[in-house]
Amino acid sequence: FAVTGNVPALCSGGTIAGGGSTFDLGVLIDTTTGLLRTDLAAPPKVLTGSFCSSRSTITVAATPMTAQNFTATPPAGFSRTVDYTATGSGWTTTAATFATGAGSNPGATQTRPTAFSGDITVSIGTFGTNGGSGLRLVSDSSYLGVVTVTLAVAN
Repeated sequence: FAVTGNVPALCSGGTIAGGGSTFDLGVLIDTTTGLLRTDLAAPPKVLTGSFCSSRSTITVAATPMTAQNFTATPPAGFSRTVDYTATGSGWTTTAATFATGAGSNPGATQTRPTAFSGDITVSIGTFGTNGGSGLRLVSDSSYLGVVTVTLAVAN
């Protein structure tokens, strides 16, 4: 008698380990100059229990941090957008990276040739004022951007 079965190719992004899913940067500007702080940093987030049962890709995408209440065109000398780079590492030899201010992000998707389970570390950095470092940010109680990490079965 034959005993048969199969295992479909699938991926799971895991769960966020401790600390929630928000990168809270606090006050974005140097309150003396009004310019973007040069020391902005946030601890990385870790996705635990991630796995793919076959060849896979990791893709990182991000949106710039934009003022949520001040939605008009900012006056001369000001910006309402902060660009940054989001990185997903640990899944592939080369980390997947996405820069919100870049015209294209060819490194945003990386491929792993085999099944794998492990942690993915998600981090943000390399902050810059959209339009140039000499621009000040408009006052707003909420600047918001989003980082998305996707694991998918690869053909």
